[in-house]
Amino acid sequence: MIKALGLLLVAGLLLSACGSESEAKAMSTWATQSDFASNNKTVISDVRHSATALESASTAVKLLHAVCDILDMDVSAANAALPTPDNQSTQLLSKAYTDIDSGAKLCFDAGTNSLQRQRALNYLSKGLAYLSEGTLRVGVAEGSESN
Repeated sequence: MIKALGLLLVAGLLLSACGSESEAKAMSTWATQSDFASNNKTVISDVRHSATALESASTAVKLLHAVCDILDMDVSAANAALPTPDNQSTQLLSKAYTDIDSGAKLCFDAGTNSLQRQRALNYLSKGLAYLSEGTLRVGVAEGSESN
């Protein structure tokens, strides 16, 4: 009886392993399907363009609207790819996208107001820090496969 239960348990474990995907593989699949690397480059580039526009007092409001609106659209698209298979990556990237989106909205509304421009820059900076941390975490989660 004990031997039969042992064999049943081993068989069940083997069957469950056949149908499951490792966390690292799931993360790698998510990164590929969501085009994470490309989206990251786009968001970072958009943040840089927005920051440059915000830092220059001579930037026309129409240009500020354009770069900040593009950033808002691109960060919203990146955010739509969440959640990831890794909870910690999801939390970090969610914070990043939320802060960058807040910065983009403040950027769009800042006009010539230097205090609003600085607030937008602060959100963008904080968002990039979370994005950097989240990107590192994605890499760790992709490489955590021990098989």
